[in-house]
Amino acid sequence: QVQLVESGGGLVQAGGSLRLSCAASGRIFSGYPMGWFRQAPGKEREFVAAITWNGVNTYYADSVKGRFTISRDIAKNTVYLQMNSLKPEDTAIYYCAADSQVRSLVVGGRVDYWGQGTQVTVSS
Repeated sequence: QVQLVESGGGLVQAGGSLRLSCAASGRIFSGYPMGWFRQAPGKEREFVAAITWNGVNTYYADSVKGRFTISRDIAKNTVYLQMNSLKPEDTAIYYCAADSQVRSLVVGGRVDYWGQGTQVTVSS
């Protein structure tokens, strides 16, 4: 069964840092681009960051460039999102995602797999 399981969310003060993790089942991890999305209350889910299957290329939303870093550890079947200089507007549920095409993650479209989400709350 395909699974994406996020962890690492929590409550942090503005300016602080968090690192999210997404553990993926092996079948979908090794050859799939992976990404992170977020959804704030009352807003649509939006793209945050993506990484190609080999980790060579990364993509970011303008709102997080220079503050967030996506990475992957192939040996651990895990994707990470390091979030620094957090702002209250970063508060959202963060979702891990996987798709056979990185374009679907970055540009939009139907995404193959989703995690259950992890809450990130940034206090001012």
